[in-house]
Amino acid sequence: MKDYYKIFSESGNAGKKSALCILTETKGSSPRKAGTKMIVYADGTMEGTIGGGSFEMEVLKDAMDVIRQGVPQKFSYNLEENLDMHCGGKAEVYIEPSKALDYLYIFGAGHVGKALGKYAADFGFNVTFIDARETAIQEVAASGTGYIAGDYIDMAREIDFPENSYIVIVTPKHEFDEKVLAICAKKNSAYLGMIGSKTKVELARKRLLESGALTEKEIDRVDMPIGIKFNAHTPEEISISILARMIDVRNSRQK
Repeated sequence: MKDYYKIFSESGNAGKKSALCILTETKGSSPRKAGTKMIVYADGTMEGTIGGGSFEMEVLKDAMDVIRQGVPQKFSYNLEENLDMHCGGKAEVYIEPSKALDYLYIFGAGHVGKALGKYAADFGFNVTFIDARETAIQEVAASGTGYIAGDYIDMAREIDFPENSYIVIVTPKHEFDEKVLAICAKKNSAYLGMIGSKTKVELARKRLLESGALTEKEIDRVDMPIGIKFNAHTPEEISISILARMIDVRNSRQK
């Protein structure tokens, strides 16, 4: 017997949008019993069945709406009057959308990066550090956080970021930040931010535009200077401002 809860959870962890449909109540004749489950994916494919026919097609349509809205709902169906099914009866189906993990890629495991990774994990982000420095990688590895040991620019080119990725650039050198930004701004992501003063950001913007590395539209979607504006001084305070911005973006995307 398939474990639909496990399949549903794994699809969310893999970043695959789906909805779990549970037949919660039936009255009169119905194709399947209460407790029957089915998973609907964002591309319209299904796993399992809760009865087939026009009833299942109606549930599929409602599940696609739930996936788009991101809010669980309960639906009632009159199998004979509304769906022209001769078996008659009524059914209720609870439909719950998957909660995909949001992936946070932090380029630079320095003081700000490590503080951000620590706090972000508590808010549902799957954290991965990218750093070329052996000591920095050893520290994040010891904490159990995901990491990729390698050159910042090479890794920016190689990583295939999921659509629900949050990318934060806080490497130890402005040169690295700018080169990583030029690569990541052309890739999929929910959020992209680069640390820096107003002067650094303006100079980077000018160079990237004049060199043709990025278009104005690509640069405009970058959060720089990074984070919510408030009087932050310490690495921990700066990381909180970044996390606040990411949470704002995540909650806005879910509306």
